[in-house]
Amino acid sequence: MKRALITGITGQDGSYLAEFLLYKGYEVHGIVRRASSFNRFRIDHLYADPHLPTTRFFLHYGDLADGEQITDLIYNLKPDEIYHLGAQSHVRVSFDLPEYTGNVTALGTTRLLECVRRSGVKARFYQASSSEMFGAAPPPQNESTPFHPRSPYAAAKVYSYWMVRNFREGYGLFASNGILFNHESPRRGETFVTRKITRGLAAILAGRSERLYLGNIDARRDWGYAPEYVEAMWLILQQANPADYVIGTGETHSVREFLEEAFSYAGLDWRNRVEIDSQYFRPTEVDLLLADASKASQNLGWTPRISFRDLVRIMVDADLTDAGLPCSGEGRKALAIKNFSWTRG
Repeated sequence: MKRALITGITGQDGSYLAEFLLYKGYEVHGIVRRASSFNRFRIDHLYADPHLPTTRFFLHYGDLADGEQITDLIYNLKPDEIYHLGAQSHVRVSFDLPEYTGNVTALGTTRLLECVRRSGVKARFYQASSSEMFGAAPPPQNESTPFHPRSPYAAAKVYSYWMVRNFREGYGLFASNGILFNHESPRRGETFVTRKITRGLAAILAGRSERLYLGNIDARRDWGYAPEYVEAMWLILQQANPADYVIGTGETHSVREFLEEAFSYAGLDWRNRVEIDSQYFRPTEVDLLLADASKASQNLGWTPRISFRDLVRIMVDADLTDAGLPCSGEGRKALAIKNFSWTRG
């Protein structure tokens, strides 16, 4: 039985990855930060009594700012694979907290890599890099595109990317970067624009809100479905040699298009319900991200299955259901057709 360690296990990607690895027969360990209140709603359904001999899911307290504690954890667990997903991952917030973002998102990766090197554990290491690293670089962006970060978050991810490359080339670690373009789901954080739209739409339909306030709705992104992207993470670590891969759909859509698709699906005109608020604009904007994932297609055999239209409907269906509102279920039908049997949505 393979053993995996996941940082950021309570997030969108961490929860889907934990489900996927358990489905694959792994023993899964996750690192969570100690806090006075729990933030584990995405993984509550995975909990099992750790005293039972059949349990394969375990959580450990840890902090990416504490290298010594992480070293002890890696040394004692001796994982076969480490998936580093933990970070301060909100781009807009990184402008308000640049130092904290650098400490956790950039130096956190360095601490983990150094823990693996010093412990002598022969673990394969996956780093969650980001399409935000490309920033102002012209599209389409692939593994050879020069980085031009436009936020503290993106700069921290560039630092992490190059540390992975350095530890791979300098110390022979099996360390790979997955440069993932935007990937969404009903588990997306509520302050990220896609989920903000679908939750806001549900609130309007439920009569709890009149309007939705957004920033730059002309920014264009390459949006995919998060469960597909965690499959790509796993595939990256199953290769014979470590390497870096761009993961994306090869399509770009604006926030405006996401709004149009979501609101029209629910029978509303977004133009009557949405206002632009300058406080949500970034000091430096990324206008257009578009993945060229041909390397992943050729080497990993990975291609996306969920379309942009289906993604929007999946998210709208989930938030309408959570709000106790009826929905047509077109998103759930798309999931059933695509057979994501290992995930709970």
